[in-house]
Amino acid sequence: MDTKEIQDQALENLENTDVNTQEDSDTADNTSEVDPLQKLQTELEEAKEKYLRLFAEFDNFKKRAAKEKIETRLTAGQDILRDLLPVLDDLDRAEKSVDTATDIEAVKQGFALIKEKLIRNLSVKGLKEMQVLGEVFNPDIHEAVAEFPAPTEDQKGKVFDVTEKGYILNDKIIRFPKVVVSK
Repeated sequence: MDTKEIQDQALENLENTDVNTQEDSDTADNTSEVDPLQKLQTELEEAKEKYLRLFAEFDNFKKRAAKEKIETRLTAGQDILRDLLPVLDDLDRAEKSVDTATDIEAVKQGFALIKEKLIRNLSVKGLKEMQVLGEVFNPDIHEAVAEFPAPTEDQKGKVFDVTEKGYILNDKIIRFPKVVVSK
């Protein structure tokens, strides 16, 4: 046999092997396609079920969070109000005693004590009064309601008077002070 015949025979054997291998793989594909297809469908169904459960859990979480947020808003001031009730009781008693009081100084002292109690209760909750008298006017933290000629040169641009106090709650201004500025 010459080399040409050997090559032709090798090619023919190779083609026969490829055809047989292809037929074997076709039949294997048919049987193996059913198993992976069913497996994928099962996995898809499981994934869908997990997704639906997760979606339902998330939806329930959102509903619970919204409900808790509403409840928190409704009861947020409850502890502050509870602490202010004794002050309200003191004011009621003071109001009754004013009608029959003959000593004005005692009435003044009683109201001063009630005011002090109120301020103490509010300061425990983080409320502070802003002390701005004599400070340099700052439009970021002061609200100017009027200007007044400065009595001296060093008082120009400073807060001359406070018409309404400002308050800070936990380092955040909740009411800006209304002030008169020296010009």
